[in-house]
Amino acid sequence: MALDLSMPILVVDDYKTMIRIIRNLLKQLGFEDVDDAADGSEALAKLGERKYGLVISDWNMEPMTGYELLKQVRDNPELQGIPFIMVTAEAKSENVIAAKKAGVNNYIVKPFNAQTLKDKIEAVFA
Repeated sequence: MALDLSMPILVVDDYKTMIRIIRNLLKQLGFEDVDDAADGSEALAKLGERKYGLVISDWNMEPMTGYELLKQVRDNPELQGIPFIMVTAEAKSENVIAAKKAGVNNYIVKPFNAQTLKDKIEAVFA
């Protein structure tokens, strides 16, 4: 799958500053069409309304975590093919393993920069 800079991306994080940071990094990389959601349930609603080319989600959110969102996306036949990158402040190996088992495409540990984000996105679409 080729990297399409015009594809819509959904950024999911309960921390508005983090959404702004990721949105700015994506803009630096040439992505223009970026939506956001404050938690997993809002993200699921948006995923039901629009076809996204990529989901970038934080792990730790209330009331629905990024991990729960990932599992619901992978369990839904209409959404399961969407590339999904998990972002977290914790580099716990059990979290990485759980996310991999649930079908995450890639994993980013905070803090990260535009190059790291670009590398992770390119790896997903390689």
